Amino acid sequence: MKIIGIIPARMASTRFPGKPLAPICGIPMIGHIFLRSRMSETLDDVYVATCDVSIKEYITTLDGKAVMTSDVHERATDRTAEAMIKIEEEIGTAIDIVVMIQGDEPLVTPALIGALVRPMIEDDSIQITNLISTIDDDDEFNNPNAVKIVMDISGNALYFSREAIPSGKKYHGTPPRFKQLGIIAFRRSFLLKFNDLTPTPLEKIESVDMLRILEHGLKIRMVMSPDKIYSVDIPEDRVQVENLMKLDRLFAKYARSDNKIP
Repeated sequence: MKIIGIIPARMASTRFPGKPLAPICGIPMIGHIFLRSRMSETLDDVYVATCDVSIKEYITTLDGKAVMTSDVHERATDRTAEAMIKIEEEIGTAIDIVVMIQGDEPLVTPALIGALVRPMIEDDSIQITNLISTIDDDDEFNNPNAVKIVMDISGNALYFSREAIPSGKKYHGTPPRFKQLGIIAFRRSFLLKFNDLTPTPLEKIESVDMLRILEHGLKIRMVMSPDKIYSVDIPEDRVQVENLMKLDRLFAKYARSDNKIP
């Protein structure tokens, strides 16, 4: 089974322009994501998919592989699919599973990549898996940048929202609170199918791509992340992640001067 990681990244982020090359402990954010993903034994290879030459040039300094993609993509899945096709043409073989690792997950670990892919290896009927993590405080639960998720008893997604779900107003206690992480595994055919599906009303209302799958009556298997990680959505998030990075067990393995901004 051919399993690769693709990291879609672009400099023109709406909420945080230039985010991929923003330094965290002296290393660009995209560098952390690439170097940590490359540690995964689950992945046969890792690529960065970008429309920005500056990102490609930096990844090249890491002896990494970057695929240039169109600059008109609005969704990470479109950029990932284009890169996958180009990679297949280059290596001369089809990819079985693509792990899309969003360019705002600098604390990604090999363990969570393995946990994400495992259900798909064990069950051929699962077409897509998405990592989730618990929400521990009210600020994050009410933060619209954190996409909340509710699931059925089998662990499949029921709904995604930027609002605080489920409601706790009539519940005596603390309801289960989970957030979506930007790390998603697709079977090759399902990634292409997803991009061909017509965009849907709730997807547009919530600004959450995964709702398109649910609105078309398909399933997404949610997987609990074995590691607690934090995304960088806005500039303020970088400070919190940098403090965590200083204590991170993986960081010391690649925190070399030659990985920093040239």
